[in-house]
Amino acid sequence: MDDWEMWDGREKTRLSPRERLALLEIEAHLREDRGFARRMGGGAHRERADRAHRRIWLPTGVLLLALAAALCAVMGIRTGDPGPLWCFAVLWPLTLFQAFRLLCRLARRRGRVGERASSWL
Repeated sequence: MDDWEMWDGREKTRLSPRERLALLEIEAHLREDRGFARRMGGGAHRERADRAHRRIWLPTGVLLLALAAALCAVMGIRTGDPGPLWCFAVLWPLTLFQAFRLLCRLARRRGRVGERASSWL
């Protein structure tokens, strides 16, 4: 069944061309509303690709921040220079904050699947 042949299953009535046009306009406006699509759980393929793209960046960011903080700590300890130690002092709280966000995301995802959020602790 295509968009132009809308049938009511109970009464077998066909929508008039004017009703079909109004329905298609309403559907087009609803497709443009991202907030509505997000609330309905659907969305365009582009939005799902954006979500998948964002899903990759947080773990990658945590890993890179942890590596940079570790490198700054090692360089600061080996050289005794305060510059790398200050870099570590700035990077480490950011790393912990991002790691906490990642753990919260994982807990939320496990909660949605039906498992208990504390099952991985």
